[in-house]
Amino acid sequence: MKDAKRKVFLILDNLRVQHAKLVKAWLAKHQDEIEVFYLPSYSPELNPDEMLNVDLKQAVTTKAPARTKGQLLKTTTSHMRKLQKSPERVKSYFEHAPVKYAA
Repeated sequence: MKDAKRKVFLILDNLRVQHAKLVKAWLAKHQDEIEVFYLPSYSPELNPDEMLNVDLKQAVTTKAPARTKGQLLKTTTSHMRKLQKSPERVKSYFEHAPVKYAA
């Protein structure tokens, strides 16, 4: 919100902590700056984060199996850095029909 020049519209999954009294109080205090929309309970097909999860899992499982936590971390970090340099690939997550609302 700090750098936003207009009201922020934030889409969240329905994680319980996001409905906590403290969160609700903070949102009420900042209602002119931010508005929150919650996805229906257990609807991963509507959550663009899930597209990233699928991409990451595919990348990690197509390489040689990680034998240690360090190897898994290295593979995961490598793929995430690759994605940082591939904005078109990240944008493609939002082309799936169920998540086009967030594009």
